[in-house]
Amino acid sequence: MKRVFQAVLLVLCGLGLLHVSLFTDLCLRYVKEGMQPLLVASGVVLLLLGLASAVLDRQKPDPQKKKEEEEGEEEGHGGHGHDHSGLPRVAWLLLLPALSLLFYAPPALGAYTASRQPPRAVAERSDFDPLPAGSPVPMTLSDFTSRVRQDRAQSVKGRSIRMTGFVTPGGPGGSWDLTRIILNCCAADAQSVKVRIHGGPVLPANTWVTVTGTWHAGGKLGTSSAPVALDARTVEKVDRPWNGYQDALPRP
Repeated sequence: MKRVFQAVLLVLCGLGLLHVSLFTDLCLRYVKEGMQPLLVASGVVLLLLGLASAVLDRQKPDPQKKKEEEEGEEEGHGGHGHDHSGLPRVAWLLLLPALSLLFYAPPALGAYTASRQPPRAVAERSDFDPLPAGSPVPMTLSDFTSRVRQDRAQSVKGRSIRMTGFVTPGGPGGSWDLTRIILNCCAADAQSVKVRIHGGPVLPANTWVTVTGTWHAGGKLGTSSAPVALDARTVEKVDRPWNGYQDALPRP
């Protein structure tokens, strides 16, 4: 692999990182928001390294001419010339991920991933703040799960709850899961939190929705026997929120 190709590869990688992290928000499909500045910095470094390598290479003597001269000298002395300046051809495969950053964006994690892993365990809690007086009450899926399974005061009983997530179909009896995927660092450590939804239309997988309803009664509320489920009154399609890889309330 010639030095000019190494420079081009560095430039393409740098441009790809800047494309997904600075000029678009595609990087948020793969890493948490706090890592975005690091990706921007990495893209700038790779771009500068590639440009510097190209400039320095132009200032050096023509390697092909030098090679021909060396081979001529070796043949005059009965030697055999060998070119060890290249890298294995497999190095060309590095071009594929560089180009993919520029021209192809793999889909965000969604229902396919969530349907193949158990729900994320929520942290143990003993104290819960009172729910606001308004109705419906905006709530994250993790907070709803904690209150259903751990809140002895049964604060969600009879209350109208509003939650936002994407559709993961396949539940029994026409039910489906309202889902959020959470990234601790990057897509490799993704975990999902789910709330079973009863009633309402079953929309296509990965459709982002806001569901309003009440707790689906069963077991004993405030204990592990209570189902983490909601009886839906309304199901509204919404745009994917900016914080789609967090279990957080959508920004107003």
